[in-house]
Formats: sequence, structure tokens, C-alpha cells
Amino acid sequence: MIPLLYVSYALICFGLAFQFLGSIALHRFPDVYTRMHGTTMCTTFGSIFIILGIAFYGLLQSDTALFLHPLVALVFLLLTNPTGTHAIARAARFSGIKPKHAITDSLAGGKK
Repeated sequence: MIPLLYVSYALICFGLAFQFLGSIALHRFPDVYTRMHGTTMCTTFGSIFIILGIAFYGLLQSDTALFLHPLVALVFLLLTNPTGTHAIARAARFSGIKPKHAITDSLAGGKK
């Protein structure tokens, strides 16, 4: 049987893998909208797994502060990350940046 400490290490490594995929998405995707989607999804999931790994480690060490503080950070992350990305996407759209490979653009009245 594997020790429970390895579960927290596995969560942290899984989160780091998601963060790495987010950095690849930032460089590989063609326009600002797909880049934001790729990086936001990957970094949010990566941060969730890293924070859960740290909280699980704090739970195993019987450290209340190390268990509760990451969970509070997780709540704020889940509230602010999608909101910030939405604000950046709206600012990009209203500044005139258009999606590269969109078939229809509903904000432009259905025209390409």
C-alpha cells in the first residue's frame, strides 16, 4: 500500500503538468481568444490540483493553517480566474481584435 503522503505529491505533480500544458497553449494557439481559453482552463485546473495537494499535505501533518489557507485561496481562485479572463476577452473584442478561424461571429451580427 502506498503512503498517503504520495497522494499529495501526485496531486502536485498532476497540477504542474496542467500548468505546463497551459504554457504550451499560450505559445501554440493562433489568436488571443483560444490562447486565453487554453491557458485559463489549464492553469485553473493546475492550480486546483496543486492547492488540493498542499491542503491534503496539511491535513496529513495535522496543521490546520496549512489545510485551511489553501482552501481559502482556492475559493478566491475559482472566483477571480474566470472573471478576469472574461474581462480580458471583452476588452480584446471591443478593441477590435477578431477571432482568426471563426465561422460566424455572433457579436458582429452573424457576419464573419
